[in-house]
Amino acid sequence: MHVYILFAHPSRKSFSGEVLEAFTEGLSEAGHTYEVGDLYSMNFRPELSQEEYLREISQDAGSPLPGDVMAEHEKIGRADALAFIYPLWWSDCPAKLKGWFDRVWTYGYAYFYEDGERGTRIDIEKAVVLCSAGHTEEHLEGTGIAESMRSVMLGDRLLGVGVKNVTMEILGGMVPGDDSCREINLMRARRAGRNL
Repeated sequence: MHVYILFAHPSRKSFSGEVLEAFTEGLSEAGHTYEVGDLYSMNFRPELSQEEYLREISQDAGSPLPGDVMAEHEKIGRADALAFIYPLWWSDCPAKLKGWFDRVWTYGYAYFYEDGERGTRIDIEKAVVLCSAGHTEEHLEGTGIAESMRSVMLGDRLLGVGVKNVTMEILGGMVPGDDSCREINLMRARRAGRNL
């Protein structure tokens, strides 16, 4: 299986960078191949241009797409599975990753309408989301934030465009200066790679 990994953190020396390393080790152990899309090192532009916005609202699938968006479509086209690795900031993913969805899930690709039915061109069997968080998983569940995260990331952004099987691992308790959850969370990330 070939996996396209979206990594959204400004530093590879972060805990999210360690999660990426553990996850890819697990993928390699299972015999999978992968490609990493590091949105910060790619300097991926997260905001829609006026032209992109007008293309979306006109629902004109024949309008040209920016080169960086077409490159992302090609990477997804080579993949059997997707993975998303990012920190939880203000109850959601970093702006770069949110902007990736805004720009890459284009009309005519992620969604279109034909004979009154909604369709998609995305043909991905599996996706896994690995999200590190300062709060514990129990806190995020208790406050409803975890359910909101799953609803938006899994329900809307992935299942909503045709990804067939999705899972989310919230790697919580990663408070700066407290390494008590670090090894457990990295083991979970590695296992997610092996079990994909």
